[in-house]
Amino acid sequence: MLPWSAELAGRLDHHVVDSALLRDNPLGDPHERPLVVYVPPGYDDDPERRYPSIYVLLGYTGHVAMWFNRAPFRQPYPELADALFAGGDVPPAVVVYVDAWTALGGSQYLDSPGTGRYHSYLRDEIVPYVDAHYRTIADRDHRAVTGKSSGGYGAMVSAMLAPDVFGALATHAGDALFEVAARPSFPGLARRLRDMYDGSYDTFLTDFRGRLAGTKEGDLELLEMYAYAAAYSADDDGTVRLPFDDTGAVVPEVWQRWLDRDPVVMAGEPRYAEALRSMRAIWVDAGRRDEYFLDFGVVAFHRAVQTAGVPGERIHFELFDAGHGGIEYRYPLALAWLSRRLSK
Repeated sequence: MLPWSAELAGRLDHHVVDSALLRDNPLGDPHERPLVVYVPPGYDDDPERRYPSIYVLLGYTGHVAMWFNRAPFRQPYPELADALFAGGDVPPAVVVYVDAWTALGGSQYLDSPGTGRYHSYLRDEIVPYVDAHYRTIADRDHRAVTGKSSGGYGAMVSAMLAPDVFGALATHAGDALFEVAARPSFPGLARRLRDMYDGSYDTFLTDFRGRLAGTKEGDLELLEMYAYAAAYSADDDGTVRLPFDDTGAVVPEVWQRWLDRDPVVMAGEPRYAEALRSMRAIWVDAGRRDEYFLDFGVVAFHRAVQTAGVPGERIHFELFDAGHGGIEYRYPLALAWLSRRLSK
């Protein structure tokens, strides 16, 4: 294993997409976005052959350049994916690395007046762009979406919101079961806001943006909560509503807006249950030691998928021995599983 980079059997193409939907977004984030597309070995040899496509979504604070970060003694995901297809045992696919970063660290891949139209950006701009520039099989039965953490959340909700676009999904420790994964953090965050920022998120954000990020305790946790609120519970004018008050207690009407975007709750609604039943493949996994208790979230989502009536042969569910981080070795397992099912 090389410490710097490895030669690929396939090819990575780097694009910049000029998004009409992200122009003038509420956070002033760039509307020109990087997009990385991988084509498997042999793609250029047969100009008639078409391929399934798999869209990969990053977790919170992720942007596409981070896919190429190399940890000691480990390879980054694009190299792992390339090795998978180079082996010849897995049907080839086009793999698309999507950027949905925001100034708050992420968009949850939703349309929101607090962040911008990131679900529509993926559905209506990125997918058509890839289909127009690459020899994909341009239909939902040969297209999947996958991701980890917030990217896993994006995979779940994108498939439920757009079953005409995506016919399969994989979620690794995806955000779900908000009652367990999010709600217990409210009192600690309220206390930190009170003691460090006079209870004001505006004060925190002004301070955070005026110094080096991560130099005060709780920076990421406070920003992450605000990012989620901007995605789940922003008013039509962009005002971000927190799901807790200054005592850490839940604000019921705001919390309900969060629950309406919880994949476990969504899966119980008839229209989303129907979308899940239409999926050709659903992969769900997480580490048993997940620090954010997203192992419970994936258990609950798996049960919701079963309750929705998805046949067992279309589902892969697994809990494995790991925490939340360092699970990039799991992604090629799901990639292979999806590729085999999308190629049928």
